[in-house]
Amino acid sequence: MRERIIKVLVIGAGAAGLAAAISAAQSGADVVLIEKNEKAGKKLYITGKGRCNLTNMCSPQEFLENVVHGGKFLRSAVYSFAPQNAVDLVEGCGVPLKVERGRRVFPVSDKSSDIIKALVNKAYCLGVDFKYCETVKGVLINDAKVSGVVLWDGSRVYGDAIIVATGGMSYPTTGSTGDGYLFARAAGHEIIEPKPSLCGIIIQDDDLLQAQGLTLKNVGLTVNVNSKKVYSDIGEVLITDKGINGPLAFSASAIINRVNFLAENVELSIDLKPYLDKKELDERLLKDFSANANRDFVNSLGDLLPKRMIPIVVKRSLIDPRQKVNVITKAQRRDLVNVLKGLNCRIKSLEPIEHCVVTSGGVDLTKINPKTMESMLVKGLYFAGEILDVDALTGGYNIQIALSTGIAAGKYAAMG
Repeated sequence: MRERIIKVLVIGAGAAGLAAAISAAQSGADVVLIEKNEKAGKKLYITGKGRCNLTNMCSPQEFLENVVHGGKFLRSAVYSFAPQNAVDLVEGCGVPLKVERGRRVFPVSDKSSDIIKALVNKAYCLGVDFKYCETVKGVLINDAKVSGVVLWDGSRVYGDAIIVATGGMSYPTTGSTGDGYLFARAAGHEIIEPKPSLCGIIIQDDDLLQAQGLTLKNVGLTVNVNSKKVYSDIGEVLITDKGINGPLAFSASAIINRVNFLAENVELSIDLKPYLDKKELDERLLKDFSANANRDFVNSLGDLLPKRMIPIVVKRSLIDPRQKVNVITKAQRRDLVNVLKGLNCRIKSLEPIEHCVVTSGGVDLTKINPKTMESMLVKGLYFAGEILDVDALTGGYNIQIALSTGIAAGKYAAMG
């Protein structure tokens, strides 16, 4: 007699859903993948500015060090399906990859569509049944066990296991509208309040906003919360019409997104010369002032700063812009050095969640089995990807989390 084949329903055809479908099918299950959009991977398509930063080519331990929330929970999944496994999966589908600065992995073609096509074709070849333009309204649960899903037209699709891989709430136009949170709550799970992550930081300082469009390269960014340093790194910052953006701001946002900016003392500062200490910077100023001895202060900083930063720094130094540099005092230079080494910004908020790259928060991890991704409350219910309360810094880590948790969920869902 033929052994009964488990039927697995996967909700969402993003990175986590595709990985789950592939894993479940490879493990021998009949798999149906339900996607509300007309095609798979809509959010994957826009990641990495359309290039898809698939993963980060580091060891599992290094990977976990870049996880902001849920590192301990992810340990089993990441060690079981590590960055190298993700590379092998995609290259095994015929898509060559390359490693760039910061060990970030991209397709050689620089086209995210190649990654999506590879994963979709892999799933098709394994027999996964894709159902596009279908929206799940709810999960059917009987006696603390799943039995299927209800679609918006009232029809039902029955299955032995359900993997919820609906994403978070970032970029809702791609389909991430928080549907999975409703399914999780209906099953008794708590949702940690979703917050924006990997996004721009809105500031209150109008003077800095006057440099809108300027990219500051090789600067330092430090964030203190209640006088405790919580983030510090060197890299690139883009000044926008509302605040700061770019890699450093994104990473900082992932660290501070759960901070109450109204109740807690949050300090953000930009070090315009992070490779010089204060003594070295003062010596550099003396050298520049000597070369511009008869110039006004405002006209003496062209070799030190981008042109659009000069009026901002001059104003904050409280030095008369028309003062000759040959009469600037040691105390004034000290004040100038302090400004250059700590251009303070007052944080107003983070950009709205719909504009962020990743959602922080989601299904509470305490009721999820970290090895299998199965609910501890409802048998046969699994979660994968951004819907979980896990998130990491920028650099390919979040897509890898989606892949690792999806692979785990698919494998164990197929086991029944």
